[in-house]
Amino acid sequence: MYSISAIFGVVVVFLVLAIRVMNEYERAVVFRLGRVLQAKGPGLIILIPVIDRMIRVSMRVLTLDVPAQDVITRDNVSVQVSAVVYFKVVEPTKSIIEVEDFLFATSQLAQTTLRSVCGGAELDELLAHREKMNMQIQDLLDKQTAPWGIKVNSVELKHIDLPQEMQRAMAKQAEAERERRAKVINAEGEYQAATKLSQAAEIIAHHPQALQLRYLQTMQEISTNAGSTLIPIPLDIMTKLMPQKGVNSTDDT
Repeated sequence: MYSISAIFGVVVVFLVLAIRVMNEYERAVVFRLGRVLQAKGPGLIILIPVIDRMIRVSMRVLTLDVPAQDVITRDNVSVQVSAVVYFKVVEPTKSIIEVEDFLFATSQLAQTTLRSVCGGAELDELLAHREKMNMQIQDLLDKQTAPWGIKVNSVELKHIDLPQEMQRAMAKQAEAERERRAKVINAEGEYQAATKLSQAAEIIAHHPQALQLRYLQTMQEISTNAGSTLIPIPLDIMTKLMPQKGVNSTDDT
């Protein structure tokens, strides 16, 4: 009886020490006497007590916050750039045996890559073409972390901090650009108005009746104002009083 109880107790202890349950997003990298075995999981796995050692590896997407880095762009402008990196482990065995701490290693590599890529671009390119910068950083990180069994899904530049002097200079540049556009629009309006007036003058010159109709319309518009006094003058008299072409008018002395 005692021997059966002892055997039953040993079996229970063995099962408690040997059975492991891995979640759907986890894999187990098992070392047997120091030698790595194939990654196991998810679900129920059995280890040999004392002989086997297990390391859990998460297969979910990890978010890495890259702190602000001091960067000098190609056009010698000092900025601070921060980013966020999304990556996941695709080969758990490599992530354990190829690098001591893949999370720390990826963080350091992301910082150096961020400084390198942003330092090779001009400020205008860095501000206007963020998507291009993101793709370059992602490609470099993906190539360098592939031997560690890591896949970089995406990289996003989070914040670009400019010096106060540069912000004021850019504000002045934007203000000057707006003034330039306003002057161009005003000049185009004057040009179009002059063109239309010139066309109207040609039409009136060929059709004197048009001037008479315009005169009457102007009189009607003025007469609608109750506070104004209107003294009509025949258009023929006004035409005779106007100087003719080729005739120089002189002041009476």
